Amino acid sequence: MKAIYRNPGQKWWRLPPPAVLVLIYFTLIVVGALVLWSPLANKAGITLADALFTSTSAVTVTGLSVVDVGSTFNFLGQLVIVVLIQMGGLGLMTFAVLLLSALGIPLGMPQRIILREDLNQSSFYNLTSLVQAILKIAFIAEAVGALFLCFVFVPEMGWSRGIWQAIFHSVSAFNNAGFSLFPDNLTNWVGDPIVNLVIPALFILGGLGFIVLADVWEKRSWHGLSLHSKLMLVGTVVLILFGWMMFAVLEWHNPSTLGHLGTTPSKIWASWFQAVSPRTAGFNTIDYADVHESTALMTMTLMLVGGGSTSTAGGIKVTTLIVLILATIAFFRRSTSLHAFGRSMGSDEVFKVMALTTISILLVLTGIFVTSISHDGEFLDLAFEVTSAFGTVGLSRGATADLDLTGRSVIMLMMFLGRVGPLTIGFFLATQSVPRVRYPDGKIYLG
Repeated sequence: MKAIYRNPGQKWWRLPPPAVLVLIYFTLIVVGALVLWSPLANKAGITLADALFTSTSAVTVTGLSVVDVGSTFNFLGQLVIVVLIQMGGLGLMTFAVLLLSALGIPLGMPQRIILREDLNQSSFYNLTSLVQAILKIAFIAEAVGALFLCFVFVPEMGWSRGIWQAIFHSVSAFNNAGFSLFPDNLTNWVGDPIVNLVIPALFILGGLGFIVLADVWEKRSWHGLSLHSKLMLVGTVVLILFGWMMFAVLEWHNPSTLGHLGTTPSKIWASWFQAVSPRTAGFNTIDYADVHESTALMTMTLMLVGGGSTSTAGGIKVTTLIVLILATIAFFRRSTSLHAFGRSMGSDEVFKVMALTTISILLVLTGIFVTSISHDGEFLDLAFEVTSAFGTVGLSRGATADLDLTGRSVIMLMMFLGRVGPLTIGFFLATQSVPRVRYPDGKIYLG
């Protein structure tokens, strides 16, 4: 009789990769909150709820805060926030692969499955090389960014504080976190060319996506780029130019925003910064509480779109918006397929885009509704905060600190869902089955 051996490591139950990913991020948030809550990390004796909110915002690279980070946390606390931002922005499994490689431990199939989910990839091909590219791009970009920012902060604050400010803001910018150590963010440098070039360059690079950056580095020619890279680059340029022009037009004569800057170059710099920041960066050089309602609505739209897939940005992603537009154009042209740059896209992409957009809109609307039940503030301010949280942006009109426990819980949930991705939750809840019966076609009327 042949003996049957059972591997004790193989359980009869296994969590699906999306659930494991959610659990890993949740664990990091809790650990980060406990460290930030301890007296070793803060100077003001904050509550556990405030520490949990700060940790959630850091891991989800959002930037919303209920405390002044610069004055509340000491150097250790600020260092912990930087580590949480870095791990949350680049992906926890990316650092796990780095650690395993340093220890000489090969990457097993379970780890590869979770890594594929964390990097939003559809195959296992070249995952290790992608991780290496992510780490190289991130560290080089952050180092160069910090070097340039030293020319701004060191002359004003001295060597030690200036260098730390440069490092903190460089890491925060590349990871699209929006955390700042200044109580008024970057408003004091609204007309500074270095700040207005380096900070946006960092979060644009981080928001494009590591696949696009690696593709551009390898191919170095437009014709050799993949369809995804071409769509991301074109979509990013169009959205930046649109936001830049619209913000300048809407706020040029507003005495509370661009109007008081006086000189045209300062207005152009400020318009540029606010045009690129809503794409999940979260930094600001003007107070968003003073912008017109039309500008706030435009900013909310940009926040919902976000950046690129496999990036440090949130939102429904630029490629999602492009596919939606292409599908709409194809419908009105009575076309049965989508085309872009000499390539076609199948129905699977359209279905995924529809699911992602539908879930995202429902989550944002539900978040706004629940928040408005327990808080009677300005509706636009509440909608702005919830959208900013879901898009992991971090821009605020000042309502976050005034929210009660229910409102803050909703904001934390929105940040968490925006980081792990609404499709992760959808795939976790959904079950895949092969239909055994095909029903006859029915007729419905739309529009």
